[in-house]
Amino acid sequence: MTMNDYYLPQINSQKLEFPNPKNAIDEGLLAWGGDLSVDRLLLAYKSGIFPWFNPDDPILWWSPNPRLIMYLDDFKISKSLKKTIASNKFEVRKNSNFKEVIVACKEIQRKGQSNTWITSNIVDAYIRLYELGHAYSYETYLDGELVGGLYGVSIGRVFCGESMFAKVSDASKVAYASLVKDLKNNNYTFIDCQIPTAHLKSLGAKEISRDEFLILLNNNLLTKDS
Repeated sequence: MTMNDYYLPQINSQKLEFPNPKNAIDEGLLAWGGDLSVDRLLLAYKSGIFPWFNPDDPILWWSPNPRLIMYLDDFKISKSLKKTIASNKFEVRKNSNFKEVIVACKEIQRKGQSNTWITSNIVDAYIRLYELGHAYSYETYLDGELVGGLYGVSIGRVFCGESMFAKVSDASKVAYASLVKDLKNNNYTFIDCQIPTAHLKSLGAKEISRDEFLILLNNNLLTKDS
């Protein structure tokens, strides 16, 4: 299904607003247009909406039903991953190479995908979020080389995961484990995993309805210290 199959409201670039996310189709497509300014992106995340579009498409805004989330205590660490973490095989860093992480997520070859939704405009927009303290990266290094990582956006007590990559086995999972540990220590409630995938479900993520998600999100928009 594409945006040409039915009517989609267009976002007015001059107005900082979105349609009600409950008006999105179950697949999640809500609206198109607008821009990727910091203020619009932050409003989107606070509203349970995120951008996701192919390079040749206009900006598309989504709020899927169901939504995939992970409560931090539900994160499943396998015995093999525990062993890898304990071995200190990887060095884990936070926010030391945000640009390199998002570019690696953009360029990594993924099974069953011929292109990426991480366009140059997305890269520039999320670097701006990072520079203003709204986006974070977790990185894993092997012998000083960046081999895995993830990035996402922080909203209140919610971390909105965007993408991850791994060049060697377990590299992204180690970064994810470090993220979960930090979020627990800083009073976060859950990770918004957005679109259901078998991989994230295997790590402990679960599907909830869009209505449930919007209520949960709204209840966790206060600052982490509140």
